[in-house]
Amino acid sequence: MTEPSPLDLTRASYDAVAADYAVLLADELADKPYDNAMLAAFAGLVRAGDGGPVGDLGCGPGRVTAVLRDLGLTAFGIDLSPGMIAVARETYPDLDFAVGSMTALDMADDSLAGALAWYSLVHTPPEQLPRCFAEFHRVLAPGGHLLMAFKVGDGCVRLERAYGHAVTLDVHRFAPDAVAGMLVKAGFRVQARLVREADEREKTPQAFFLMVKPGAARDSP
Repeated sequence: MTEPSPLDLTRASYDAVAADYAVLLADELADKPYDNAMLAAFAGLVRAGDGGPVGDLGCGPGRVTAVLRDLGLTAFGIDLSPGMIAVARETYPDLDFAVGSMTALDMADDSLAGALAWYSLVHTPPEQLPRCFAEFHRVLAPGGHLLMAFKVGDGCVRLERAYGHAVTLDVHRFAPDAVAGMLVKAGFRVQARLVREADEREKTPQAFFLMVKPGAARDSP
């Protein structure tokens, strides 16, 4: 029998937890000023450019997609999990959501003003990050901005239960300097890096990178 792929395991796990995940993390950003500051900075840079659509890549139940909308962006979400997309569509019927994979985005080249990867790469093995970064670079227009958040550290933790359900999820932690090197190799310029200490609910520091795809109109000084 063929073993399920990491993508299959991640999809199945998030399908199982989607409804409870949405409830448990609904107010997750309420007391995180640094996280919100990075989202606001990202939104300000996108608004200052030529405008255009912003993709929340790995959007889960859509809560951060809605934050981007509230910050004045034309945001939509994609996620690997049909269960997550169903919850997002029900919760935010005014926003567009679709099933898709960050490893092969169904988007035209240079089509986005901004892209967000908000902890959506935590289940991606480090050796596969360059493939995702290449896709992000491809779909962003010159001058477009990318914001990503991830857990700082090294190694991988296997979760077999989360959000009240049995799952099979590998959670990866990344070294900021290594991630920065991959992003630069993919063609991005790093504009800002923030690493904050873990709060009482977290086990590791958290990193936030704000990048730009060098180019014309949306590339701020």
